[in-house]
Amino acid sequence: MWRGILGRKIGMTQFFTADGRRMGVTVVEAGPCPVLQLKTKDKDGYDAYQLGFDDKKAKNASMAAKGHAAKTGNAPKRFIREIRLREAIADLEPGKILTIGDWSDIKEVQVTAKSKGKGFQGVIKRHGFHGLRATHGVKTHHRIPGSSGALTPTRVVKGHPNPGHMGCDWVTQKGLTLAKVIPEKNLLLIRGSVPGPNGGYVIIRPAQPFVPEKD
Repeated sequence: MWRGILGRKIGMTQFFTADGRRMGVTVVEAGPCPVLQLKTKDKDGYDAYQLGFDDKKAKNASMAAKGHAAKTGNAPKRFIREIRLREAIADLEPGKILTIGDWSDIKEVQVTAKSKGKGFQGVIKRHGFHGLRATHGVKTHHRIPGSSGALTPTRVVKGHPNPGHMGCDWVTQKGLTLAKVIPEKNLLLIRGSVPGPNGGYVIIRPAQPFVPEKD
């Protein structure tokens, strides 16, 4: 079992279980992903494998990207990420194509993606401020942040929640239910909040079981 695979978020649909219940799921196109490079603990200090997803036109790729992909006989890719390993996998080699054909036994996954960008937002949307009272005397200052400084020091302390850019960050959503695997179409039906917009790239990993530390 591979530690992860790359894919693309397609959108939402509905899925009917065996007992007739309807649930909303997110459709994710996962793989196939060629292994572009292997990282080893002896050479690089850690074990990992590098995957590529979604072919890029050769005219839009740099010479370095085309040469890197050509080492394994593949076209340059739009989305390239590393999957860390706790220990090396014996039958993993550059050029191997990873699919979701053996993911039928997985019940939970975690998805990493770039969240939707929301632009410049105020403190109520960005940090959950309650705002001022909408009563007599407050005028039109219901959504202002209020005082953000102090007499000592005479400046705004670093890290104070203020208005600013919101979203467009890499986030990981854990505990998502894998409702169905369709290997012939490279599709995963995931129940839960999958981050990112439709068409955005995602990294899907099987949920790791909790192993308590030994005393």
